[in-house]
Amino acid sequence: MMSKIFISILAFSLSATSVFGAGGAYSYDNKNAVIGIKQLYKIKKDENLLEVARNFGLGYNEIVDANPDIDPWVPETGRVVILPTIWILPDAKDEGIVINLAEMRLYYYLNVRGSKMVRTFPIGIGSEGFDTPTGIYRIIEKIENPEWHVPESIRKEKPQLPLVVKPGPKNPLGSHAIRLSTPNYLIHGTNKPWGIGRRVSHGCIRLYPENIPKLYALVKLKSKVNIVYQPIKIGVKDETVYIEVHEDYMRRIKNPYAEAISLLKQHGLSGGIQRELLKKALKEKRGIPTPLSK
Repeated sequence: MMSKIFISILAFSLSATSVFGAGGAYSYDNKNAVIGIKQLYKIKKDENLLEVARNFGLGYNEIVDANPDIDPWVPETGRVVILPTIWILPDAKDEGIVINLAEMRLYYYLNVRGSKMVRTFPIGIGSEGFDTPTGIYRIIEKIENPEWHVPESIRKEKPQLPLVVKPGPKNPLGSHAIRLSTPNYLIHGTNKPWGIGRRVSHGCIRLYPENIPKLYALVKLKSKVNIVYQPIKIGVKDETVYIEVHEDYMRRIKNPYAEAISLLKQHGLSGGIQRELLKKALKEKRGIPTPLSK
């Protein structure tokens, strides 16, 4: 009987559409801070992991970290891959937009008929030397079909660019832009969707072309935007403690094990933890919520 149940679940996962993780709202509460479900997917002919990631609302980093033994450009046809459409909510106040740079993901919190809900989108962020800044900001402007006034720093790199790029397929801001209260930083769409889940911008935050209109419609002027950097996240779901570990690209954490233990203690969750599971998750950095109890 158990084998039949497992086969049914596997069949569902392999044939799943992009319902989960594609910008739909998830419910959560103080006792359940892990949203979504992990899925499996079978690679089709001539399909690469970037295409799969986009179809399921994931960034490049997420699908590659979850499947480190698979070539992202030419995966084997029929190969079963993990879709990490499951996340621990960042350790931040659940208000407005929260962006975790370490995982390259944006969370938008909302209240639906008294229930706490959250929508989440993968993002692209600033490249090395142009790091997206952390901090608490506000939305000060919303722009449809934005013009791109090319910054002087970019014109020095690419002097062939015009002073202004009009709306259209060549505009790197995409169809919508949301200006933050820190100078020169936007949340916007993109004409290069392969950059989602990568550090490729000059500091702005990019969303897939199909996701930016959804976020744009949700947010309001003066809404809070909290940008954090949390390579290690701790959360609980159904009384089980989970950890989610991402690459510490800023190299801020000298001792990941000590950092994880400190986080667990801060939240009163260190009891009953299997230390070997914790060490394994910290070593692999697969970006998937992993239970810390057997």
